[in-house]
This record gives sequence, C-alpha cells and structure tokens, in this order.
Amino acid sequence: MVPRGYLWLVRIIGFVSLLAWGFLVTQVEPEKNYWMKVAFYLTFFLFLVSLFNLFLLRLRKRVMRGEAVGENIILSFRQGTLLALLATSLLVLQGLRMLLWWDGLLVVAGIFLIELYFLSRNNDD
Repeated sequence: MVPRGYLWLVRIIGFVSLLAWGFLVTQVEPEKNYWMKVAFYLTFFLFLVSLFNLFLLRLRKRVMRGEAVGENIILSFRQGTLLALLATSLLVLQGLRMLLWWDGLLVVAGIFLIELYFLSRNNDD
C-alpha cells in the first residue's frame, strides 16, 4: 500500500509547480533574464517528476494488483525523475538550438545507462 501522505505531497508539488510553470509561460519574458529560464526549466522538471511518479505508481498498482506497490515507491520515483530529466534535457537542448537526432539519442542512452547502473546495483545486494 502506498502511503497517502506521500501521494498527497507529490500531488501538491505537481500542482504548485504546474501553476508556477504556467505563470512563467504566460507572464514572464524569459529572454531578458537568465534566472527566469532557470525557473522555467526547474518548474517544468518538478511538474514532470510528480506527473511521471504518479503515473508509474498507478501503473505498478494496476499491474501488481497492489501486492508490493509500497516497496516500489523508490523505483517509481527514480524512474519518474529520470524520465523528467530526459524530457527537460531535450527541452534545454532545443532551447539552445543544439538538439539534433544524435544528441537526442545520446541523452536517451545516457539516461538508459544510469537506470541500468541502478538496476544492476540493486541486483548485487
């Protein structure tokens, strides 16, 4: 069973970061200030972490029928964070006009290698 407090915390962080991201998109001109770009990417990252985390937890709950979902909170959080890092890094590269198909594949391969490292480290224990 997933702790309800954890789910509510993730939902609140996701909602607040979505509101902040929406405010930055509609009200702020990021080209004038470097810190507004950083805030844009940070709020986008936090929103995606919470969205992917909730999605992966729900998917695991449906697939595992609620057996050991509580034990997989860390796995869902890590994979959600890596997916959010992937999307944010692709967006940063696109914002810098540096995103080409091989750069995107290198980012995907890097995220994949990080996940393989964590999976192999967990299997050794």
